[in-house]
Amino acid sequence: MDQGLKMHRNISFLIHILAWILIGAVLFLLGPLSWNTTLPMEFWYRQLTLMVILVAFFYTNKDIFVPLLLFKGKTWFFLLLIFGLCFALMYAMEYFENLIHLPELMHKAFHPDDNKPFKPKRDYIDIFMLLVLLLAAGISTSVAAVQKWQADEALRRQLDQQRISSELSYLKAQINPHFFFNTLNNIYSLTSIDVESARIALHKLSRMMRYVLYETEKDQTLLSKEIGFIKDFIELMKLRISEKVKIQLDIAENFEDRVVAPMLLLPFVENCFKHGVSSRQPSIISIKIHAQENVLTLETSNKIVPKNPGSPESGQQGIGLANTKRRLSLLYHHKHELTIDDQNPENEYHVTLKINLA
Repeated sequence: MDQGLKMHRNISFLIHILAWILIGAVLFLLGPLSWNTTLPMEFWYRQLTLMVILVAFFYTNKDIFVPLLLFKGKTWFFLLLIFGLCFALMYAMEYFENLIHLPELMHKAFHPDDNKPFKPKRDYIDIFMLLVLLLAAGISTSVAAVQKWQADEALRRQLDQQRISSELSYLKAQINPHFFFNTLNNIYSLTSIDVESARIALHKLSRMMRYVLYETEKDQTLLSKEIGFIKDFIELMKLRISEKVKIQLDIAENFEDRVVAPMLLLPFVENCFKHGVSSRQPSIISIKIHAQENVLTLETSNKIVPKNPGSPESGQQGIGLANTKRRLSLLYHHKHELTIDDQNPENEYHVTLKINLA
């Protein structure tokens, strides 16, 4: 990483050098060299001095004035300082030109046959010089603003990535330990009734744990693995619920292997079982998952069943449901649509999630 950063800085430095060479050639060399006359050496001293002043003014403004004044909200002080410096540098260059007698030498170079005594102009403002200085100030301010925007954007992306990683870790930690504990108990009970079913359930549980341990370490996983994880979860949940709970599943058997962020669907599915299962009354859970072209769609619905106050799961909102909403907004900001309806006469909880995986 350090080597890459060093290379980036070297390339940036080289770009700056080449840019100044190009600017210097266009502003201070091409024009004078096209003049059909022999220019005095003092003229080139003046050009070199102006180039040095522009470079110094450019980086002083970009690295000092803009960060310390403009970015701190001192806009008027910044503007007054820049305009004041532009006029000061303009007059300083005029003084330097008069000091080396450049106006008189240039007059002789362009009018060698003019024997009249040289009369210097009494212009108080050199428009060209002032425009060049203001141009340097404007470009350096723009460069500083763009660099700040890029740095802020890079920092925002880094913070978002850290936030996504931390939230995924939190999500994994939130996978209900009661689910694993009760599932193991159910599997243990099955061993004395149906060994083959217990073996299959244990295999599904191990696949789920492997997915949580390894697939979630990546930023993305295959959609088929994510759906397989959901299916294993539903099958294991069936071991815990009574015959009063009717599960309606509509999950496509084959999914085109696109990539998706891991564990985005599980919180909504888990929420159905956590809040839609009643031990006294019949209840229905409906889960539909399908993909059409690039759009993955999840639809769930369940009765809203109040939890007992003493239940270990009462007061929880499912496996990171709010957390998952944040992950969706970060990972698929303009590419997902989430609709939750929990205010209806049927007292049902409906979720529709659409994600564009293109």
